[in-house]
Amino acid sequence: MNPHERQSTTIHLVSSQHYFSESPEGPFTRRSVAVTLGGKEVKVSTAGGIFSPEGIDKGTAVLLKHAPAPATQGQLLDIGCGWGPIALSMAMQSPQATVWAVDVNERSRTLCAENAAALGLANVNVVAPSEVPADLRFDTIWSNPPIRVGKQALHELLELWLPRLDHGGEAWLVVQKNLGADSLLAWIGTMLDSAAGNFVSARAETAKGFRLLKISRD
Repeated sequence: MNPHERQSTTIHLVSSQHYFSESPEGPFTRRSVAVTLGGKEVKVSTAGGIFSPEGIDKGTAVLLKHAPAPATQGQLLDIGCGWGPIALSMAMQSPQATVWAVDVNERSRTLCAENAAALGLANVNVVAPSEVPADLRFDTIWSNPPIRVGKQALHELLELWLPRLDHGGEAWLVVQKNLGADSLLAWIGTMLDSAAGNFVSARAETAKGFRLLKISRD
């Protein structure tokens, strides 16, 4: 491996290791990336130390392509918003709804808020998890959850948010097939069985090595 390849690999590893940290290491250097969101070509700001700084990752692309449109009104949630591809797409599709973009990574929150402002999306509310009102319920939840954060932390994350799906609401999660999507779906079903309300979880789609999981609440 030549020095350039070693440097590139090191940068990638540092970025992937710290995207779920509250305060990522390394300089906060913004860069502009062209992406397609809501059928429009736009430019967004990303940086190192967050998830998928190069653009829209494959899993998120699967969710955005195959998930049905979010609720047109009410409260929408993006768990682990990163620089904002999911939250921004939801806000574009549902301008009358309030989109809560949640992430523990403060750099991700800064970028997501900046991108929402740059695109004129005043209905995006970017916050830390603790800043979401405890009594708030969501009509739509979309997420590409941080699988690599570890099973226990992932389960705690989903236990916090999925039971807050409102009656008649739907949650859509995209998970890589070879990273335990099927076993996660089984766990979600068991976890929600003990929660108040009638939840139904199922595998809705498989595309490009990813499972699209649907959770609904009657």
